[in-house]
Formats: sequence, structure tokens, C-alpha cells
Amino acid sequence: MTQTYRLHYAPDNASLIIRLALEELGVPYDTALVDRAARAQRSPDYLRLNPMGLIPVLETPDGPIFETGAILLWLADRHGALGPGPQAPGRGAALKWLFFVSNTLHPALRMTFYPDAYTDGDADEQARLRAHAQARIKGHLDKLDVAAGDHPDLFDGDRPGIIALYLGPILRWMALYPEDHTAWFDLYDWPRLRALALGLERRASTAAAIRAEGLGPHPFSDPQPADPPEGSAT
Repeated sequence: MTQTYRLHYAPDNASLIIRLALEELGVPYDTALVDRAARAQRSPDYLRLNPMGLIPVLETPDGPIFETGAILLWLADRHGALGPGPQAPGRGAALKWLFFVSNTLHPALRMTFYPDAYTDGDADEQARLRAHAQARIKGHLDKLDVAAGDHPDLFDGDRPGIIALYLGPILRWMALYPEDHTAWFDLYDWPRLRALALGLERRASTAAAIRAEGLGPHPFSDPQPADPPEGSAT
């Protein structure tokens, strides 16, 4: 049965991860721009889809789904692709690393973007929080680089599943944001993750995302700020 999805997105936001997954699946979908400049993610209409006011939301025949990891897992199970199925031997490894990326790595990255949301302190306290989060992220990336050696199928950018599709954009954002606070990150420090990024850039799904969101020619291995045809990345 043909299913059409609607992705509520903003350029170069977490919705990019879901766009890549939809493109990899080759399923029909359309998009609805969430205008971050106008704080449309806090509008009553959007909050009816996602009461947390975060991007993305994927409208599906089962209703709207939010949380990036949940959407990825739902799509993989619904379409029998992008990861081991419920009875497959590699299911446990896929789930633990998906949830590590979703529940540990991604929230730590958000602390580097929005330290003011996690502390009531002054600029110095926010700077300390950002530095602490960046140090923890380095440790997370070390573990992921080892995991990529142990589970190469889960971290394969040339044949990406849900973990590789999640990690590509995250590696991009570490190199770009927040502006003037990225000197700590060098993708060459994690060679397996760099190989993932390079492989992902060879995919037709990435080419589609580049066109749709203005990501530049090397969005994961050597990123530049987005220049989207519509909307704003921030």
C-alpha cells in the first residue's frame, strides 16, 4: 500500500535526519515548512502535532509522530528497511546505539547550542556548561568510533541505516554550531565516523537533501552553513 507522509521541517534541523530516511526508503512524502524565525513551532497548530514544540513531526496514517529516534524506528519497522527487524540477530545492537545517539549524544549537543536553556547562571556559567558538554561529547564520539568497528553494518554510510542517517547530520552540526565555538571538533579524530560521513555524501538521499535545504557539496565531512531556498536554519 502506498503511504504518503508529511514532514514538518526547518532547514538544517533534526528534520534533516528524517528527510534522509524518507529519501532512502523511496516513499512518497511532502513537506511543510516550520518557520523558526516566526517561532511557528510554538504556534497552536503546531503544538497540536507536537506539544513539545520541537522539530520534526512526521504525519503518518497512524497519526503524527515526534521525537527523531521514534520516527526513525517507526519508519524502519513499518517498511522493513534501514535496520534489523524485531526478530533479527542484530536488533539489540541497533537499538542500543540508536538510543545512545538519541538520548545521550543528541541532548549533549543541544547543551552546546543552548546553554542558557540549562542554567540560570551568567555567561561564564554557560561557557563552563558548554565546555563540559563538549568534553563529554568527545568521549561519546570515541565510543561510537569503536562501535563502528564492532558493528560496521550499523555505521555504514554507503548503505546507511537509521544510526548512520542520524549521525551524519549530528557530525555536521558539531562542525558548524554554535558559531565561533567549534574549534574543539575535528572529524579526523574519529576515522570510522569520518568514513560514515563520506559514504553518506555519496547517496542520492543526500543529494536530494542538499537541493531541498541548501546544504552545500560536502554537508557531513566538510560542511558549510545552510543556504536554504525557503525558511531559516536558526
